[in-house]
Amino acid sequence: MTKKTLYIIRHGETDLNKAGIVQGRGMNTDLNETGRKQGEAFYKAYKNIPFDKIYTSELKRTHQTVQHFIDSGIPWQQLSGLDEMAWGKYEGKAVSEETRGRFKKIMQSWKDGELDVRFEDGESPNEVQTRQKVALEEIMDHPEEKTVLICMHGRAMRLFLCLLNELPLTEMDNYPHRNTTLYKVNFDGEKFHIEDFNNTDHLKYLL
Repeated sequence: MTKKTLYIIRHGETDLNKAGIVQGRGMNTDLNETGRKQGEAFYKAYKNIPFDKIYTSELKRTHQTVQHFIDSGIPWQQLSGLDEMAWGKYEGKAVSEETRGRFKKIMQSWKDGELDVRFEDGESPNEVQTRQKVALEEIMDHPEEKTVLICMHGRAMRLFLCLLNELPLTEMDNYPHRNTTLYKVNFDGEKFHIEDFNNTDHLKYLL
């Protein structure tokens, strides 16, 4: 396969992020003012990278984060496979002792390798990775796109990086993130290699 460079970022901040409320796939929230500034800061830092294509999830917080790149005329495609994990009935709810305990229990199940476990009406890590494989196939199926920008979501990004690095999903927590964190990943024709790990240097451009 052809060599390719992926710039993978998490979306900017939303009011639910700020409040510590779970969003997930079912919450189609907008960026707040801080999130828009984070997107602008990322644009200032990376606007000279010759991106051939932009891929985002179908949720507008990813579109809004890379809007400046889209407005500059770079081709853009939405992929549902890049959507955030669905957290089911906990989406949009304030964190309580009960939800905190439930989250802790499920996260521990995932670490223990129980990757089909999910919240009620939500998705399991294995289910998310199944749709991510379809998205990755689409992204890699275009040899003419040498450098691509991907904007997605925190938990989904952790699972996606496991997929790229051929690691079990039990390793997902090894990939920290903040809003607009960058992971730059090179594909050498055979394997993916992380070149930039959890990079937020662009946030120095924040006003």
